[in-house]
Amino acid sequence: MHWLKRWNSRSLASQFFLTGGIVSIGAMFLIGSLVTTMIEDAVIHNSGAATALYVDSVVAPLLPDMQTQTVLDEGSAQALDETLSQGALGQRLVSFKLWRRDGTILYSNEKELVGRTFPVSDKLSRAFAGSLEARYEIASDPESEEERKLGKPLMEIYNPVLQPWSGQAVAVLEFYETAQGLSDSLARARLQSWASVAALTAIFFLTLSALVFRGSQLIDRQRQNLKDKVGELTGLLAENQALQLRLRRSSQRAAALNESYLRKVGADLHDGPAQHIGYASLRLDSDMLVNDRTSSEARQKELSWIRSSLAEAMTEIRTICRGLILPQIENASCDEILKRVIEAHEGRTVTSVEQSIDDDGSTLSAAVKICIYRFVQEALNNAYRHGGGVKQSVTANIEDGVVRIEVSDQGVGFDPNDIRPTGLGLAGLRERVDSLGGELAINTGAGGTTVTMTLQSLEMEDVE
Repeated sequence: MHWLKRWNSRSLASQFFLTGGIVSIGAMFLIGSLVTTMIEDAVIHNSGAATALYVDSVVAPLLPDMQTQTVLDEGSAQALDETLSQGALGQRLVSFKLWRRDGTILYSNEKELVGRTFPVSDKLSRAFAGSLEARYEIASDPESEEERKLGKPLMEIYNPVLQPWSGQAVAVLEFYETAQGLSDSLARARLQSWASVAALTAIFFLTLSALVFRGSQLIDRQRQNLKDKVGELTGLLAENQALQLRLRRSSQRAAALNESYLRKVGADLHDGPAQHIGYASLRLDSDMLVNDRTSSEARQKELSWIRSSLAEAMTEIRTICRGLILPQIENASCDEILKRVIEAHEGRTVTSVEQSIDDDGSTLSAAVKICIYRFVQEALNNAYRHGGGVKQSVTANIEDGVVRIEVSDQGVGFDPNDIRPTGLGLAGLRERVDSLGGELAINTGAGGTTVTMTLQSLEMEDVE
């Protein structure tokens, strides 16, 4: 769902602020309501108890023995009328009733209620059980019609009248008090309780928020670091897969080129030295050498032809071997390797090669040195065969293990599209450079050809 995605996209801190804020506000209202109710009940009960104690101390001596008398006599009623109509009680009490256990009103300052019986309420039952009942509310009992007409909350108190020697409730005093100042006390109690609960909730929530915020920041940083690491690993994995594919292709291409190169060497041996040696072998079996009648001069001439053919065969074999065998370059510097291959090319082709070599002495692996030698050798051979050897030059720069070599000429150039994928020259060089993670670039045109090799030297073990 859309809202769930939006929620999950938020940080843990914002999720906590929203959820924790709602829960904290709800808990604050719940706890505040409970605490406020408890405080209000305690204030009302304490106020009612104080008033009940005062009223009981004034009224109880005027009452007869309610255990033996079920009707309030006229003298007691007159004494209560006088007591309740003047003095402090007259100012504080709004109404006064004396209840019997069956719900009959034995006395009331509202004379029309005396002798009437009403249903026994829960408050009255608890009072007869010996419990003081106090309420601060608008009167709602059936017998409290006059109090209800006032339209304002009053302190309603049910105080049990206990027999001194038995402790048994023999009657219940019910009276309504104006409770001046009680509403202000309750308002202050509510305000203080709500303020206390709100302050404690805020402190608790802010403390937890600070901890969650720090934890969320730490998790976000770790998540971002993990995401970066995953991104790096994904990139490295893709690069590794690309390199593996590149390596497999290079290996397949190298195997094909190696087979083609062996066929070329076989063809060179067959078409060159083998022909001369075959010619010499045929001449050795000729009648001219085995016939006694052959003159010495003719025999020497025939042997001279044989020696000449064998000499040409040896020359061609040496030429082929020189192309196959590398000089000792493992311990040579790049500068020495380049000069050797350039001097060999100049001696073989009787041409000159301009050279510019900048070598900082970086340590190069044997594979890189071999690649440098073969690259310059093949590029110069191509410059001689296809470009006529016009203004050949070699420019090399080796710095911090990065090798960049250019071999150029100013011949007629060639079409790069004419390079056969199965060829042994530039195609083989491209595979060799590619297998080492380097790049080979060819720029050719009417003004000449430039072949550039760039690679990073790698420290790797030599394979024997």
